[in-house]
Amino acid sequence: MKNGKFLTLAFESSCDETAVAVVADGREVLSNVISSQIEIHKAFGGVVPEIASRHHLMNVNAVTEQAIEDAGVNWDEIDLIGVTKGPGLVGALLIGVATAKAFAFAKRKPLVGVHHIQGHIGANYIAHPELKPPFTALIVSGGHTSIAEVTYYTDCKIIGSTRDDAAGEAYDKVARVLGLGYPGGPKIDKIAKEGDPNAIKFKRVYLEKDSLDFSFSGIKTAVLNYVNSEKQAGREINVPDVAASFQQAILEVIVNKAIFATKKRGDEKLVLAGGVAANSRLRAMLSEACQSNNIRLYFPPIELCTDNAAMISSAAYYLYKQGKRDDLTLDAYPSLPL
Repeated sequence: MKNGKFLTLAFESSCDETAVAVVADGREVLSNVISSQIEIHKAFGGVVPEIASRHHLMNVNAVTEQAIEDAGVNWDEIDLIGVTKGPGLVGALLIGVATAKAFAFAKRKPLVGVHHIQGHIGANYIAHPELKPPFTALIVSGGHTSIAEVTYYTDCKIIGSTRDDAAGEAYDKVARVLGLGYPGGPKIDKIAKEGDPNAIKFKRVYLEKDSLDFSFSGIKTAVLNYVNSEKQAGREINVPDVAASFQQAILEVIVNKAIFATKKRGDEKLVLAGGVAANSRLRAMLSEACQSNNIRLYFPPIELCTDNAAMISSAAYYLYKQGKRDDLTLDAYPSLPL
C-alpha cells in the first residue's frame, strides 16, 4: 500500500514478451516494462517456443527490478502479485508462474493467477477509468478471436470464438505468403493502406445463421491459391491490393459479428481488446459501425493492445477483491478455457 492505494505487481510471459508492471487500484499504471523478442524471432518467421522460454528466463529478473524502480516503490509497498497462468506457450508461461510464486513466497504476498483474455479486457479499465461492466467484449489477437459477455469484472463468458485460425495468426501466415515478414499484422495494416480493398473478392465466412463463431483458415488458403495462380500465369502480384482485400474480408466478418452480438445482448457498450486491436482499419470500421448502431466503443491505446503486464495487474486486482487467491500449487495452463 502506498498513499492509500492498493498496489499490484504482475508478470506476463505467455508468448514472446517478458513483461512486469505495477498498477495502483487496478487502474493507474505506475510502471509497465516490456522486453520484446520480436527481433529475435523475425529470422524464423514466427515465435519459436524454446527460444522464447530461454529469453524469458534470462530477462525476467532484470525486467522485475526495472518495474519496481520505475514505479518508485519497494517490495513492502506491494500488496498483491498477479501472473498470467494461461493460455499460451507452456514453457513461456512456466517462467512467469514460477517467478511469481517465488516472489510471493519470499516476500509473503498473496498470489492470483489470471486468464490471458481477462487481462486483455482489463487493459480497457486502465485506459477508460469510467468503464464498468456489463458490456460485450471483442478480443482479437494472434492466439484469440473471441466475443465475450462481461457481466462483472471477474465474470466473463465466451459466446463466440474461432474454430481454426485466430485473426492474428491468419495475418501472420498471409504476410509470409506475400513476403512481408514477421510480425504480419502491422505489416499488412500498413501496406493495405496503399491498396484497393475491393480489388480481389475473397469470400466472407459467416458459418451457420446467427453464429458468433469465426473461421479464417479458408481465407488464408484462398490468398495462397490466388498468389500461386497469379505466379503460374506469369502475372505480377499487386501486394497492396491483396493485403487490402484480405484484410477487408477478415475485418468485415469480425465487425459484423461483434455488432450483432452487442445488439443481441442489448448492450450499449462494446470493448475491443487484444493485439489486433491496434489495427487502424479495424478501429476505423468498428468506430463507424458502433456510431451507426448507437453503441459506445472502447479500445486501449496501442501500448496496451499487445501483451503487457499492466493489463494482468488490473485483472488480478479485481479477482483479488472478489476473494480469489492462489497458493504455491498454481500451475501454467497452455490451453486454459475461460
